[in-house]
Amino acid sequence: MYNLIIYLYLLGVAIYSRFNPKVRKMWRGERDAFRILREKVDPQAKYVWFHAASLGEFEQGRPLMEQLRRDHPEYKILLTFFSPSGYEVRKNYEGADIITYLPLDTITNARRFLRTIRPVMAFFIKYEFWYNYLHILKHRHVPVYSVSSIFRPDQVFFKWYGSQYGRVLNCFTHFFVQNEESKNLLAKIGITSVTIVGDTRFDRVLQIKEAAKQLPVVEAFVDGKKTFVAGSSWQPDEEIFIPYFNLHRDWKLIIAPHVIGEDHLQQIEKLLEGRTVVRYTKASEENVRDAEVLIIDCYGLLSSIYHYGEVAYVGGGFGVGIHNLPEAAVWDVPVFFGPNNQKFQEAQELKACAGGFEISGYEAFQQQMDSFVADPSAVKEAGQRAGSYVKGQAGATEKVLASVAAGL
Repeated sequence: MYNLIIYLYLLGVAIYSRFNPKVRKMWRGERDAFRILREKVDPQAKYVWFHAASLGEFEQGRPLMEQLRRDHPEYKILLTFFSPSGYEVRKNYEGADIITYLPLDTITNARRFLRTIRPVMAFFIKYEFWYNYLHILKHRHVPVYSVSSIFRPDQVFFKWYGSQYGRVLNCFTHFFVQNEESKNLLAKIGITSVTIVGDTRFDRVLQIKEAAKQLPVVEAFVDGKKTFVAGSSWQPDEEIFIPYFNLHRDWKLIIAPHVIGEDHLQQIEKLLEGRTVVRYTKASEENVRDAEVLIIDCYGLLSSIYHYGEVAYVGGGFGVGIHNLPEAAVWDVPVFFGPNNQKFQEAQELKACAGGFEISGYEAFQQQMDSFVADPSAVKEAGQRAGSYVKGQAGATEKVLASVAAGL
């Protein structure tokens, strides 16, 4: 059944790629993967394979890759992606020796891929469970680790109808999970090779903070004024926070939208009701000082920009799910996010420590922001709670690598 679904999916991707540029990039990238491997694989080298679905999973795996490279330079690193939003952004990442799409999980592709690479070890980040690749890795006695994984009762593995597919979990050598619930759920289906280590993403955001860029244009824009930073925002997010700051023009506003396209940027500018707006790519230290809103119309700056805000908003919570909350919270700022956050442990824990704030619409946002405006000390206290939470979660990378060291 799984293989039938994969072949149907493959057919659908082939058809849809004619109409959707993102799907077309993925389709072409997967087909091109074997050419890249033929050209770049060193048959004498030993490869450790990391697979990340997209950019978020890459950021979770990155501390492991970089620490492994420092501690064991005798190994080369293969990094694969499923999504164009990961591959296209990180295809030139210098921390891996080979970067490519992962060919779709057919038996033929999996055999060919693993025959070419012959990895000595594999790391699958968070939610990646590729049935054919994993079964062949197990058959070849290659250690396979699931890192920063998190499980919930509603997942297929724990349903009566998912027991057959759930066997894929037996292919992993060890699970490094984020919480106790995940460990207990796996134990119920007989999987006990599990360690609770937390989420490696916290190690990554602390690294990012240490290496944060100084941004003179942003500093000139802020110029000591109260500033609200909205990161990875979508239109439903923008329709909540922008009207508030149209009424509170003593605050400066930085918006780094998730989708940087001209149509979306123009939508944002229309919502701003005549406020003085500058796009980052057209900004200078001179023309940005008198602006009220700075729109970040490029990638790679957001993690450093959160530093300049008194309060932050992380988007996605009115759609598929919130983006990177720790990336903002690490800067000791309170963080707002939308209601679709139940699957994100960091959101639940930030709410619990009162460093993060779920908002369901404009009124909820207005109420919490008004309380911050009325009591600036509350902003500082909430920010300190958010930052302390992130710092307290660090250390997963060292725990994982210490555990797998015997296999290296």
